[in-house]
Amino acid sequence: MKHVLIIGFVWPEPKSSAAGSRMMQLIYFFQSLNYPITFASPCTKSDNAFDLTTIGINQVSIELNNASFDAFVKELNPTIVLFDRFMMEEQFGWRVAEQCPNALRILDTEDLHCLRKGRHQAFKEGKPFDTSYLFNDTAKREIASIYRSDLSLIISEAEMDILENQFKVADDLLMYLPFMLETILEETILKLPKFEERHHFISIGNFLHEPNYNAVLYLKETLWKLIKKQLPNAELHIYGAYASQKVNQLHNEKEGFLIKGLAEDVNEVMQNAKVCLAPIRFGAGLKGKLMDAMQNGTPCVTTTVGAEGMFGDLDVNGFVEDSPEAFANKAVQLYEDENLWSEKQLNGFQVINERFNRNQFQQKLATIIEETTQQLNNKRLNNFAGQMLMHHTLQSTKFMSKWIELKNLC
Repeated sequence: MKHVLIIGFVWPEPKSSAAGSRMMQLIYFFQSLNYPITFASPCTKSDNAFDLTTIGINQVSIELNNASFDAFVKELNPTIVLFDRFMMEEQFGWRVAEQCPNALRILDTEDLHCLRKGRHQAFKEGKPFDTSYLFNDTAKREIASIYRSDLSLIISEAEMDILENQFKVADDLLMYLPFMLETILEETILKLPKFEERHHFISIGNFLHEPNYNAVLYLKETLWKLIKKQLPNAELHIYGAYASQKVNQLHNEKEGFLIKGLAEDVNEVMQNAKVCLAPIRFGAGLKGKLMDAMQNGTPCVTTTVGAEGMFGDLDVNGFVEDSPEAFANKAVQLYEDENLWSEKQLNGFQVINERFNRNQFQQKLATIIEETTQQLNNKRLNNFAGQMLMHHTLQSTKFMSKWIELKNLC
């Protein structure tokens, strides 16, 4: 029987992060093909983790640097192994290759970590981002992981371009797979709260993710003052999981800068808001907060980094501005102008329906998995770089892991 093993960097938290939502979309995809699924992770499960057993998925805790995984995966004998981020492929890919050589190995990058890290470093140094920041040590590990895998899922067209043109990765190792979302129907749109029924601004994002915390600081220190000056009665409601003390201390009711913590229902809070603010200054991948906003009819103001890979040739569901003054002015304009607001809202629905159509991408992924499975031996033969990297990984990582395992026994 066909069986999918997903090795998670963390347990999925769809209420906390876009990565959690992405993982659930992949899980539902495999379920639509009637694959039994086992989800395994070495991570400690938090209270925000989705209980996968409620949708019929077997949950297994696994250990790093422990031969118990070898016995586990050999007995399970999965047809497909999906690695959640390159770090899991590094840790467990060589073990899967040894114990289940015929299993299709798929890497879901989530976003390019080397791109995110490079942009963050350039931001901290106050310098323009270029290839000197992109070609970092994380890139060496991440690109090696892509080569060792039979197929890598890339969430953004911008990242596909970087991989193909900057790193020269063969396109047959990659598949563009963004968020897979349901089509927004006219009847759904008609039920959404109207302009006059919505109030205040919203910003949302997991606070463990550095770009999100930085965006909140940017709002606090610069942008919100410019907006509040023009809209003295407006409030900014900031949602996100894992709000630490340094986040909560930014709360100021007098300024209308309100830290709300985890949103139990992102759709509800997004539909209550009039405008979403996403001043992301570094990062990578697609921004789940913008997806949530478009799905719920909430126009946005974001930055070039925030908008990357999102809109293609379609009109934006708001504005893309990088200067503080322009960002604030567009936010105020959206907040006050109902006709403009309605126009931008419709743009968002079009973007979701045309660029992130779930059925379209599910069919494409199913086809590519089938084709890759049938041609697996030839594909691996033609990927000499991947063979070479797997050979050295099997040697170096294997013996380092065994050393750690023995050390832990002492």
